[in-house]
Amino acid sequence: MGYVDKIAWIRLEGGRLLSTRSRGRDVWYLPGGKREPGVTDLATLCREIAEELSVAVLPESAVHVGTFTAQAHGHPAGTLVRMTCYSAEYRGTLRAANEIAEVGWLGYADRDRVSPVDQLIFDHLRASAGLR
Repeated sequence: MGYVDKIAWIRLEGGRLLSTRSRGRDVWYLPGGKREPGVTDLATLCREIAEELSVAVLPESAVHVGTFTAQAHGHPAGTLVRMTCYSAEYRGTLRAANEIAEVGWLGYADRDRVSPVDQLIFDHLRASAGLR
């Protein structure tokens, strides 16, 4: 059984969670992306967020929120995604870039609009961090 190794950014503001939708997709995902072999979590996080949202994550502020595993959306059955999540401060103005078509702030009521692993993260954040 294979798995996809991803790093995601958790940004909660006012009880809502920063999320992104890629061009041609109807499902929303937490911002972030796949780790390249030998690249650290924080280097992956900084690179992906700069590419997707045009802001600089401040690595010294990063805090591990959790690691979550679920069936990988859009992959064959049995392919899992392992999502390692960090919260962090950032510098700059959030805006969609590259493959990102839309940036939004989702609440718990939007849970059915996100990927299976993101649904687990929504549940965790509702219980622990005030996602509304």
